[in-house]
Amino acid sequence: MFAIVDIETSGGHALGHGITEIGIVLHNGKEVEGKYSTLINPKVPIQKYVQGLTGITDAMVANAPAFEDVAPNIYNLLKDRVFVAHNVNFDYSFVKHQFYNAGYDFNTRKLCTIRLTRKIFPTLPKYGLQTVCRELKIINHSPHRAIGDAMATAQLFSLLLANDKSGELKKMMKGRNAEQYIPPNVDVRKIHALPSLPGVYYFLNEKEKVIYVGKAKNLKKRVTSHFANNKPSQQKQEFLRNIYDIKHTACSSELTAAIFESIEIKRLWPKYNKSQKHFELKYGIYQFEDVKGYQRLAIDKKHKYSKPLLSFSLMADAHRTLWKLVKDYELNPSLCFLDKTDKVINNLPEVEIYNQSVSNALQSAQSTLETYLLHDGAANYILMEEGKFYGMGVIKDESKINNISEVKNLLTQYPENEVLRAMIQSYAVKYPSRVIAL
Repeated sequence: MFAIVDIETSGGHALGHGITEIGIVLHNGKEVEGKYSTLINPKVPIQKYVQGLTGITDAMVANAPAFEDVAPNIYNLLKDRVFVAHNVNFDYSFVKHQFYNAGYDFNTRKLCTIRLTRKIFPTLPKYGLQTVCRELKIINHSPHRAIGDAMATAQLFSLLLANDKSGELKKMMKGRNAEQYIPPNVDVRKIHALPSLPGVYYFLNEKEKVIYVGKAKNLKKRVTSHFANNKPSQQKQEFLRNIYDIKHTACSSELTAAIFESIEIKRLWPKYNKSQKHFELKYGIYQFEDVKGYQRLAIDKKHKYSKPLLSFSLMADAHRTLWKLVKDYELNPSLCFLDKTDKVINNLPEVEIYNQSVSNALQSAQSTLETYLLHDGAANYILMEEGKFYGMGVIKDESKINNISEVKNLLTQYPENEVLRAMIQSYAVKYPSRVIAL
């Protein structure tokens, strides 16, 4: 049993907008059983371009019922049926959100006719409802109105059932089909083709422009996770609507993927990437001498005119590095401001002996600012030259590792940035056995 739904709305996302009209066509898998439609007062102004598209104005819905007034009737129509719509995640997100606001817990199976049409009629030029209706000779008497589009979708649904020779509907309805959560314009074969390997993935829009770059330990799992929920926020809904294609580059390790992601974000500056566009190293480890002559190490926020020994984007990374130095070189946690209990520091070593330990610790830590190769634990080598990222690549002949000129010839050079520097330095501190001094 199916309920074919179409809605008109006051705007593009459920969190800040409402439904202005809903059309429901009940279908038993063979024929239409009934239909329902009503205007709805969204309780917010309808955006002007939406009024122009649908013809539904604020005046038309001023005396219409609110969603909570018709919710019991709509809920009874939908609750025991498969929710069918053209781009189902859009309509479903609005209806579910409105039910939530009205006090209903609405969860039902859903089916996207864009996806089903792609499978059964794979050669159509585009899969928007108006294009599909034109190509398949379906007459829509009221385009961009809820009941008109719902009736057209019902005709399409009947046509799909009649032409479903390979059982595509049954496949899509089997279990919790992940395909229902994938953006309607994405070819699901692109998801299936993703490897379960580390790498970088790209989401592209209709004009084949990259709008998001991400890294993954497991490409297939990570990409699929983007579509695991259908949040009603503007950002999520706009993001899903704009994804038309997915591409990827496999990498040898999670570290290499993280490095390549940063390089690609800086190169492509994708619309939906936020975190690395305004990245800065906010914390540092500083050194000073106290009144007793002890060399002290401390973590503090970076200041405009101060130069820390090491810089970090996260406080947690700074703490991890300093604790490692404390443990490796037997430094006193209290003298490094890591032990903040109010207790008297007794039995400290002699100043000269302790300060030598501090000096050894800093020499080790600052070696990450020198020239060295870092192995990623898989197949790649990363070159840091005088504390700056040079490039990375595969070195098959390890006899050439000790010659920096030959190493450079074997690696691909990339632009350097603070994100990469901090990432690689943290990795070098965490895995010192993978550092090869040059």
